[in-house]
Parts: sequence; structure tokens; C-alpha cells
Amino acid sequence: MPVLFETKPIPAPRRREALMHALREASGVLDEQPVHSRLEHWSFGPLTMFRAESTGFSLNRTAKSAQFVAVAVYEGGQAIHRAEAVTRVVRPGDLLMVDVTRPFDFTWQGYGASRTLQVPLDQLGLPADVVRRAGLRLARSPLYRLVSRHIQEMSRDADRLSATSAAGALGCATIDLVRALILSAAEEPPGPREASEQTLVAQVRAYVRGHLGDPALSPGSIATALAVSPRQLYRSCAAADLRLAQWIITTRLERAKAELTDPRARRQSIAAIARHWGFKDPTHFTRRFRAAYGILPSEWRKDS
Repeated sequence: MPVLFETKPIPAPRRREALMHALREASGVLDEQPVHSRLEHWSFGPLTMFRAESTGFSLNRTAKSAQFVAVAVYEGGQAIHRAEAVTRVVRPGDLLMVDVTRPFDFTWQGYGASRTLQVPLDQLGLPADVVRRAGLRLARSPLYRLVSRHIQEMSRDADRLSATSAAGALGCATIDLVRALILSAAEEPPGPREASEQTLVAQVRAYVRGHLGDPALSPGSIATALAVSPRQLYRSCAAADLRLAQWIITTRLERAKAELTDPRARRQSIAAIARHWGFKDPTHFTRRFRAAYGILPSEWRKDS
């Protein structure tokens, strides 16, 4: 199990400082001194899952650099989330979605735990106003309990599931489920044109995921394969806030990054892994990888 943080081996006087750093990296700034905390994480392709177990603390999120939404199920204690003049009390069993690109305050009272999905916004592909609107009325969605159970079951078996070759596919399917949750919670059924655009974007995502290894994959080839004009393709992607070319690169890099540390791919060269995910030139791959993650592929593989 990949444990991100554990207070037990840390001398008591240093626990607060260590946890501050760990939580700041995850989602915010620590205000109150904890007694115990443990963070674990698993990767499912473009999706990251966290499990946090802790005594009470507070987070104050002011930075806006993170580009994901967090969807969490709470298991104990009581949490209070404040954002945009709205205060929500979160109890055990509740599902909460937080847009971490916007400021918020979060207070966890008592000992408890949470299971959280970090969903990249570029993978979600929904306008920011739809995400924010859905976050305020998530419990109204008919998918609310389904998504809650899915997160809990996925977390309980996360060690085994994240180690399989299907981990990336499971992550993508989970993102699709979260997207459906958000759209249903937004409670504004799309008109004919919007529905057509959403259908096309879903087809685009499915096609891209199935052809990431094709070096010729491009907006033009996608438009041809789906029998639409490039103009229609770009219009639909723009309406979904999906920057198609960048999303293809980002997804390829994420898949290659995961494969670089996969024990089953240890004998494959970095160049071979780059080609497997559609990068024609290993040098171009290395440059893109370093720009995205601040580390060379060889260093990432060595240190992981």
C-alpha cells in the first residue's frame, strides 16, 4: 500500500510541521495541530485516489494553481466546508465535491477518515460554472449513492486494483461516472445542440483513449474517424472546455509516466515506452515530460 504520510515514526515535536507539509502538497494549509494523521494514495491512470485518516484540523485554500476537483466520501467525524458564502456540514457517509481551483475553508472535527478522488479538470471536460453549480446540489443527483459506493469499493481494494493492467481503464471509467454525476446534479437538461455536442465529446474521449498509441492521432484524424468537420469538433470541445490537442499530450504523458514505474515494463527502454504512447521522437518525449513534471523520465524511473 503506498502510504504518503504517517505520524507514528516522527518525533512528537516535529509532527505538526511534517503534516503541514504533507497536507499543503495535497490540498491546502494546515491551521491546527493534529495528534495523528495518515495519508495513502493510489494512481489509476489520469485519476488519483487518496485515503486520509486524521484527528481534527483546518485547511484554508487560497492558491489557484491546482487544476482538479476533489470528490470525497467521509467515514467519521464531522467536516465543515465553506466556499463562496456557502457553508455545508459533511457527516459520515456524505459525498462532497470541492473545486480546488477556487478558495475554500475546510474544518475536520473529531477523528475521522475520507476517501477522495482527484479528477483533473482537463479530463473532466466540463465548464467551470457547471462544476460549481453541481457541487452545491450533489445530493440531488440520482447517481449520488452509486458514486459514493463506487468510491468506497474502489478504495477498499485499491492496492490490488491499482496494480493491474486495467488500472488506467478503471480510472477513465470512474472519471466518466463523476462527469455523469456532475451533469445530473447541475439539473439543467441540455438543449438539442448541447446534447449533440456532449455526445460528440464523449465519442472523442473514447476514441482518443483507444488510439493514444497512434502517432498520427490528431484533431484532424479524430474528425475524420467520427465523420464530423474539424470546425464542429473544435466547437464541441470548446463548449466542454476541452483543449483537445493539449489533452491528448497530457493523457499520453500520464500513461507513459505510469508505465515507466510498472514492474512489468522494467525491461522496456524509455524510448520504447514513449513510442508505445504515440511519441515519435524520444527527445521530444523527454522534453515534454520534464516540462510537465519537472524531472527527466530516467530520473522518475530511477527514483520510483
